[in-house]
Amino acid sequence: MAEATKYPEIVSQDKWLTARMTLLAEEKALTRQRDAVAARRRRLPMVRIEKDYAFEGPSGPLSLADLFGGHSQLFLGHFMFDPDWDEGCSSCTHLADEISDGHIRHLADSNTAFTYVSRAPIAKIEAYKAKRGWTFPWVSSFGSDFNYDFGVTLDPAKGATSYNYKTRDELAADGFTLTEGKPAETPGFSAFLKVGDDIFHTYSTFARGCEAFGGAHYILDMTVWGRQQSFEDSPEGWPQNPTYG
Repeated sequence: MAEATKYPEIVSQDKWLTARMTLLAEEKALTRQRDAVAARRRRLPMVRIEKDYAFEGPSGPLSLADLFGGHSQLFLGHFMFDPDWDEGCSSCTHLADEISDGHIRHLADSNTAFTYVSRAPIAKIEAYKAKRGWTFPWVSSFGSDFNYDFGVTLDPAKGATSYNYKTRDELAADGFTLTEGKPAETPGFSAFLKVGDDIFHTYSTFARGCEAFGGAHYILDMTVWGRQQSFEDSPEGWPQNPTYG
């Protein structure tokens, strides 16, 4: 027999307010810490892009510079989509569902372009994009070193064996073992800056670092049951959602 769903303790308004004010102090400290980290992020050094990367869009070949669309900044999502797959990654799909035309417009207002990049051929990307009803830019890096160089496709044959700033041995210690001859797709986001004709890599984040760009994650964090995932520190008996992307 399934155990009944559990709920938070029921208390008076005064007791709830006391608990809420205690948590508010922690939330304010977290906000200040997040602002401080963002400030340090803006002060990271940057690396000049020396390689000419080739992409394919729905209208033909594109360069990395083309992805800026006339803007000075580019925020790029590494969408997991192996060339042999017929559909994109379910977790990346969950996040991409929250990228709206409004996101693209607001970024453009701040001189920033957005695009997704995957190794799958453009025909597969366009088919999946149409199936999902998405309108954001999404290009193919099929045949390019781009995914390997930016640490989101791992393949020992390409010398790409590091993910989320961990070595191959460190990944293996975490239970992530690379298989020879079988590239592994991983998620990430990267930021670039264009100064004149030069392009610089300024930032990349991977794994759970990608969560900051999905609104639903942080909305759920403010609810009683949270994200309903096993990795969370929740009271025993809290509901779980095994289908969550």
